[in-house]
Amino acid sequence: MSEYLTRADRMKQPAALDVARAVAEEHGVCVRPLAKERVDLDTGQVDIVPVPCGSTVASVCPTCAEKNRRLRMAQCREGWHLTEEPDFTPDSPTEDQRALAAFRADLVKAYRVAVEEGDEIGAEEVREEVAGVDAELRQLGVRGSLPALEARPRAVRKRSTRRRQDAPNLPRRPVQKRTVGRVFGGKYQPSTFLTLTLDSYGKVRSDGTPVDPNSYDYRRAARDAVHFAALLDRFVQNLRRCVGWDVQYFSTVEPQRRLAPHWHAAIRGSISRAELRAVAEATYHQVWWPNHDEIKYSGDNRPVWDSRAKGFVDPTTREPLPTWDEALDQVDAPAHVARFGVQVHSKGILGGTEEAGRHIGYLTKYLTKSIGECFDAQTSRQEDHAERLCAELAVTPCSPQCPVWLLYGVQPKGARLSMEPGKCKGKAHKRSTLGVAGRRVLVSRKWSGKSLADHKHDRKEFVRQLLADVGITGDDQPKRVVWNNVQPGDPNVPPRPHLLLRAVAERRRWKAEYTAALLASASPPNRSATSQAA
Repeated sequence: MSEYLTRADRMKQPAALDVARAVAEEHGVCVRPLAKERVDLDTGQVDIVPVPCGSTVASVCPTCAEKNRRLRMAQCREGWHLTEEPDFTPDSPTEDQRALAAFRADLVKAYRVAVEEGDEIGAEEVREEVAGVDAELRQLGVRGSLPALEARPRAVRKRSTRRRQDAPNLPRRPVQKRTVGRVFGGKYQPSTFLTLTLDSYGKVRSDGTPVDPNSYDYRRAARDAVHFAALLDRFVQNLRRCVGWDVQYFSTVEPQRRLAPHWHAAIRGSISRAELRAVAEATYHQVWWPNHDEIKYSGDNRPVWDSRAKGFVDPTTREPLPTWDEALDQVDAPAHVARFGVQVHSKGILGGTEEAGRHIGYLTKYLTKSIGECFDAQTSRQEDHAERLCAELAVTPCSPQCPVWLLYGVQPKGARLSMEPGKCKGKAHKRSTLGVAGRRVLVSRKWSGKSLADHKHDRKEFVRQLLADVGITGDDQPKRVVWNNVQPGDPNVPPRPHLLLRAVAERRRWKAEYTAALLASASPPNRSATSQAA
């Protein structure tokens, strides 16, 4: 006789989707795969294939977020302690590239002749021909921006380049074309781990909350967070000019307890603490924007769009608001100056040591969380502090195109009817970013000579080669395929539990093949390579 279950008992039983998700997490499979249509061009067969979502946040997909974190760890490890310069010497232009470039030059001349003669039809035909040539140049491997047919003059506003009197001067040395650090004692080539923080906005307690919330400078805290990425960029420029070589870095942005962002960086090469402190003290970023200290419009009294004026106007007087360019013409002083704080922590690290591994783990520790998720309010005081900062961020313009400018009586750059005064969809205004709208991971271009996609490709090639060495080639996979997005409501798309279980089956098959290849290999790879590939 079966046991009787009450409604409460049945509600406690796990749902099928929860079971499928748990199995997916157990086997390292994406828990929210995207359905993609795969068409085999050789056989014409059409399949619906689950594709990983690629999220970097564990609350969305823990499996994809952890894979991304491990990939970042490999990227950091590979570039931190390089002893030889990465080779970035560009290839010589091929004959086909030079021929197409010469043909493009002739087309540009023909276009200008057609414009001068008023031949609109001929000019349009040449424009289409140039677009085709540009596409061919891209296919041939030409990178960078190609010259436009019509040069558009840009209005340049001259700003003073003289250093601020309240900022110390720095030595400027010619930047050598090297990225690796010096060797000390004939065998030691250390690198640097650096942490930079923003300035103080008022005294805070040990839990990060202000001692006096009324005197805490939330406005400056919000603006510093919005312009933090630009301040970091200026610091790196100053650092390279000060030390005299092309400093390379792998860095992450994290929030402190007081919710201000700070910067952890693995820097290739050794730099003294004195130089790092001097550069941090001398670095600042001036924001040459219109003044936005006083909100002029709020509540129901907000600017409205006037179709005849093709812009926003005052809701009462119907006078057009100053455009972005008109407002910039009135700027004679920076609206904000961002600076670093006095806390500069640095440490020398030797490659291949246990300490280097710990610092790599520390750099990437919180990459599976959004910046907002790194802060977990435990008390009402912490919650109030976060709310006040987010409230200030809501009225802090994040870019020249930000609709928040309308609250200060200025039309944003590229103002249009769809803009809603005071409401911006930019990342800087979201609770999950705490004002930091840029990327969480900042990597210099010459760090390892590889992009993140290159590192991912290396891991795949490692596995493919290992399987091929023992005779597993994966011939059952189609060679020529086309991927298409599925349409909402497509009856051929299976439910998510089916996609999850299919992905789990593929993962189990691949894992069995990989384990068999490791056992059959005469010289199995080291543990670190195996863990990275897994």
